[in-house]
Amino acid sequence: MDFFYSIVNFFVLGGPFMLPILIVGAVGTAIAVERYVTLTRMSVRNRSVWAQLEPVLANGDFDKAREMTGKDESAISRLLSVGLALQGAVRRRDDVKTAMQERMTEIMPRLERRTHYLGTMANIATLLGLLGTVSGLIHAFSAVATVNPAEKANLLSASISEAMNCTAFGLVTAVPFLVMHAFLQSKTTQLIESLESASIKFLTMLTTRQASRAPLELARVANA
Repeated sequence: MDFFYSIVNFFVLGGPFMLPILIVGAVGTAIAVERYVTLTRMSVRNRSVWAQLEPVLANGDFDKAREMTGKDESAISRLLSVGLALQGAVRRRDDVKTAMQERMTEIMPRLERRTHYLGTMANIATLLGLLGTVSGLIHAFSAVATVNPAEKANLLSASISEAMNCTAFGLVTAVPFLVMHAFLQSKTTQLIESLESASIKFLTMLTTRQASRAPLELARVANA
């Protein structure tokens, strides 16, 4: 209970800017949790889908691969489904690659969504903490200038507590958001790189399969 009362006392002494910082902290925490859960689920799902698709693609069973990606809504299925749709209809690797790159530009905003808000929340929390510091210092100077000498010490102490507590709370809120922002950006980058790696492997399998079929097609034409 003493710990709880000390936190309440810390919050009360921090002044009016403590509440806006608390709201920013709550919003930023909600964004961080949502992004972490979403990116983790997407990463796990992509790895699971690729583990099933890779042997199918390696065997050249593109019809089965199209069926598998058509029933799935994961990011990697959405990406590969574009290449699989063009397989057989388009001969040039660059055409398939371009189509997959276009789909990648549609997928990336979904991966990066709301993560940048964490940096904004960190800046807002820091600035609100500084505003609380300025407010506390203004109250301190007002106390020194206007009140009775007997009350100066108490009012000065309360004003300094307001300034320091608000600054501390703003920094305590901002620093974890900066760390989480960097962590989620790294996680997003790894997810994007895994999708690009899967697309390159798919293109390599597609090109290899087409190259192996070319002599057979030439033999058929010659025999005809």
